[in-house]
Amino acid sequence: MTSPRPVTSHIDDVVILGGGLTGLFCALKLAPRPVTILSASPIGEGASSAWAQGGIAAAVSDEDSAAAHAADTIAVGGGLCEEKIVRLMTEEAGDRVRDLLGYGVPFDMDLEGRLQLSREAAHSMNRIVRVRGDMAGRAIMDALVAAVRKTPSIRVVEGYLGEQLQHEGRIVTGVLARRRGDRERLAFPAHAVVLASGGIGHLYAVTTNPPEANGQGLAMALNAGAVIADAEFVQFHPTALNVGRDPAPLASEALRGEGATLINADGRRFMAEVPLKDLASRDVVARAVFAENLAGRGAFLDCREAIGESFADRFPTVHAACLEAGIDPVRQPIPVAPAEHYHMGGVLTDANGRTSLDNLWAAGEVASTGAHGANRLASNSLLETVVFAARVAEDIQNQMPNPRTAHWPGIDDHIQEPSRRNEVEREAISLLRRTMADGVGVVRTAEGLTAALAVIDALETRCTRRSIRNMMTAGKTVAAAALLRQESRGSHSRADYPQEDAAFARRSYLTASDVAAVVREAADSEIGRKAVAALPAGGEG
Repeated sequence: MTSPRPVTSHIDDVVILGGGLTGLFCALKLAPRPVTILSASPIGEGASSAWAQGGIAAAVSDEDSAAAHAADTIAVGGGLCEEKIVRLMTEEAGDRVRDLLGYGVPFDMDLEGRLQLSREAAHSMNRIVRVRGDMAGRAIMDALVAAVRKTPSIRVVEGYLGEQLQHEGRIVTGVLARRRGDRERLAFPAHAVVLASGGIGHLYAVTTNPPEANGQGLAMALNAGAVIADAEFVQFHPTALNVGRDPAPLASEALRGEGATLINADGRRFMAEVPLKDLASRDVVARAVFAENLAGRGAFLDCREAIGESFADRFPTVHAACLEAGIDPVRQPIPVAPAEHYHMGGVLTDANGRTSLDNLWAAGEVASTGAHGANRLASNSLLETVVFAARVAEDIQNQMPNPRTAHWPGIDDHIQEPSRRNEVEREAISLLRRTMADGVGVVRTAEGLTAALAVIDALETRCTRRSIRNMMTAGKTVAAAALLRQESRGSHSRADYPQEDAAFARRSYLTASDVAAVVREAADSEIGRKAVAALPAGGEG
């Protein structure tokens, strides 16, 4: 690989890595300070936020309160929520919803012009702000993309995949990015870097997330020396459509909020005896759905009575996905299975999005603020994104001198010969995703996690591209954290340690050296050696 080439001698005030909701909202909040957004895909496309169906949780009704919202969030978080973080997030929710309204997001309103609210799992009140039932994510992204395109202080550089943080010791100085299809990497120096790169969904064989959610930001931060927190806590959405598509279409939790029920092939409601029934927290429902499918009884979401003929109007996105898969949800139960949906862990940050490295901020799913603890409350993800993206912007504004006039020299788009498709790396990614699903999935064991670590470490040696090695690093980080937590808590379920253990009632923290030590032990173990020996041959790159 050639040495990275600087775009110009120009140094940006702020470079934001990621063109999803976090990156766009942060950039808008930084205006008129000049900002460069680096995005692997056209902004708004390939963003997990655009696929969010439920909406944003916010206590905006007269009957609700930020304190009640915080209490519900903490109750779901398995004892690991940072209460101060949760409270500031719920207290600032109303202001961020009003910001989105100001950017033109068409939230559902009642006849009197008030926000129309719905309820999702484990919420004690109706507080989900939606758009046409299940179109909130797409509508929010469309509005913000339009706002960003009209803001002259924001430069959008699309088609560039961030692969590495430039840093001098603990001081981050920029981002190295590679244009898709090129071998050459370009340097984007900056006074402040914001990671807004999303989650890890595409590390798993079954996920509701787009391919761009593949752990790049987490690995980049870890490799640069940042602390990673709570990496073991991965949320699996219990009701992805079980129709063999990648990514798996999502059957929104709002369907169960409207009365849809979970049944098996015999028609039995397998959640009927569980507290909160079909609206139990996601980890509880995901494990129940996983168990029904594993036992061969199947799991289905029955919307026939609760939604019925109004399905297409009330939930158009889910309805279209069902029809595309050959299912009529008005008359047929929808086959469902758990799918990787959201990562509660990530780069450790404080309340202002500052990481453990100087000049590096993080927000959104790549970050771990402690707001979610061991298990995320429904529709708190978009809320956390806008709250902390705004706080990052405010913190950067306070740290840096007055902005200069927005002006950027042109990028020298020197075309390199496109890199040859590497079938070995493609196969390594497929094996990584299956390994994560099997060994680091809904239910985990020490044996499965040990084997996964050894296999992923071996797969990494077959890969040359930095972006693919980053995926392997992210996978190892999640698996190592899961192996170290010898209990079941929230979304982290260990079949060999099925109970919560008070000794683990704390957040987890890992550095690159910590992960490497766990991987070495796994690779040297008999379980690890056998797992690696069973791998198919890698072939030539």
